[in-house]
Amino acid sequence: MRLAKLLAQRGVASRREAERRIAAGEVTVNGQVADGSVPVDPTVDEVRVGGRPLPPPPPMVYYLMYKPRGRITGRDDPEGRPSVFDDLGRIPHRVEPVGRLDFDTEGALLLTNDGTLAHALTHPGKQVPKRYLAKVYRTPDERDLQAIERGVTLEDGRTAPAKARVVETTDRTNAWVEVTVTEGRNRLIRRMMAALGHPVAKLRRESFATLSIRGMERGQVRALTGEELVRIRQIAAGTRPSRAGHRRRKGFAKAKPKRVRPNHRKKKSR
Repeated sequence: MRLAKLLAQRGVASRREAERRIAAGEVTVNGQVADGSVPVDPTVDEVRVGGRPLPPPPPMVYYLMYKPRGRITGRDDPEGRPSVFDDLGRIPHRVEPVGRLDFDTEGALLLTNDGTLAHALTHPGKQVPKRYLAKVYRTPDERDLQAIERGVTLEDGRTAPAKARVVETTDRTNAWVEVTVTEGRNRLIRRMMAALGHPVAKLRRESFATLSIRGMERGQVRALTGEELVRIRQIAAGTRPSRAGHRRRKGFAKAKPKRVRPNHRKKKSR
């Protein structure tokens, strides 16, 4: 694998920081200053950072966070804005977000160090559902909802078909709209609603890959349950989200009806 990816997996540094340390000559492979473009095999190659061997592989961990508004999901920000990682001091292992939520959006954010699962859940071909609740200006009519379901033309192309419904209208001509998408484009919900004439005032991701923030408080972080983990692994493997986590019930074989042979023997007359 790529050296920067290996360093990130072992919790040494983020990929960006790992690339910086490699370029600075702080990383060696088999005693030689590393070239980040050359793949390494951690089972064979001896990798050292700052003269120290790599730590052993950490256990895979999985958390769901109710990301509050006013946080970025990256580690470094040129503007110095607060990050979700400022609130993760109690998590013993280095984790990364699966997908992103922008600064002004709150809601479900999956955090893990399982890079394989993260890659699968963000792959466009998996069509992982992401359900949002948006407060928009003016109540969308049936034509707007149908446009969302068919696809909306944006500057970077037409959106994939999505689901949408009006949940509640307010006294000031605003409305809460539930939208479920399977794409991961940047600021997709905001751009899609703005294109239809319904700019978004508030946005919350209610669930990601069926993982829901129901019952959670803003800023809360919890470990996934075993059932949730089974579900997202099945979704990552290609199972339809509506079927993920459901055990197949073993049916009982129907007993074949017993065929009774008619008795053709004549009764003996007395």
